[in-house]
Amino acid sequence: MSEDLLLERVTTALDRLVVPEVRAFAQKLAESAGAVGVLFYGSNLRTGSLEGVLDFYVLSPGPQVERIWPRVSYHEWLHDGVPLRAKVATMALETFRAAAAGEKVDTTIWARFVQPSALAWKRDEAAGAAIADAVAQAARTAARLAVALGPEAGTPEDYWRALFRATYAAEFRVEKAGREDSILAANREHFEGLLPLALSAQGIDFTRESSTIRPKVAARDNTLSWWKRRQRMGKPYNVLRLLKASTTFEGAARYAAWKIERHTGVPVAITPWRERHPVLAAPGVLWQVWRGRKALPKQVKA
Repeated sequence: MSEDLLLERVTTALDRLVVPEVRAFAQKLAESAGAVGVLFYGSNLRTGSLEGVLDFYVLSPGPQVERIWPRVSYHEWLHDGVPLRAKVATMALETFRAAAAGEKVDTTIWARFVQPSALAWKRDEAAGAAIADAVAQAARTAARLAVALGPEAGTPEDYWRALFRATYAAEFRVEKAGREDSILAANREHFEGLLPLALSAQGIDFTRESSTIRPKVAARDNTLSWWKRRQRMGKPYNVLRLLKASTTFEGAARYAAWKIERHTGVPVAITPWRERHPVLAAPGVLWQVWRGRKALPKQVKA
């Protein structure tokens, strides 16, 4: 029963409204990739803004092709006169499900998709149901680790906070102090009641007094042992992903050029050579940006 309630909640959350431009972009990406579904996430989901870069996960049928996943690409599309930009991660749905369930060394899938996302496009109802089940698996995995890492008793926010602090520390990226607080503050409605529901869905008992819960985690040591292996592998695995992305990130040069112009005001021309060799082109681009910054008026630099 609790499993059904969690799945129902996740399915409803994935069916949230997104702006028509995002749905159109998701459909375009899906049809190009032969996907079964496209998840939309990130700050643009919350705000409804089309500014910046939209974040998508494109889920494909069949077995996973790459050993280091997902495959990352950058896309630009002019839709009804509106310029859209997207960073797209592509992977097999079955690998996504296994990662969400904690069966892989990877920590990024369940930590990312316990947070809000929307199913912006699905091939059919069966595909939608399979994706919802995978996202529900992410909630179970995240909740199980949250109560293993958190205090003996505390508010649900205490446990989510412990979870996000641990996963950020394990990954090869820099987040501002208090990033976990901003996630919880921005998504209070999403997280409200999610922890008890995700715990009940996997038979983890707890008692509740007002806003405080006390989990009875009989398998806490097993969960921590599971986590320690992923914690050790977190940074090396993310380094491998970065190395792979440096040579396989489709559209990397266009993505970098857009970011540079947005942050510095200096336009960067994308030549065929720069498109093929973004890493080798980097020193020349940096020199161009440095010279361009010196030539800008002071008020633009500021």
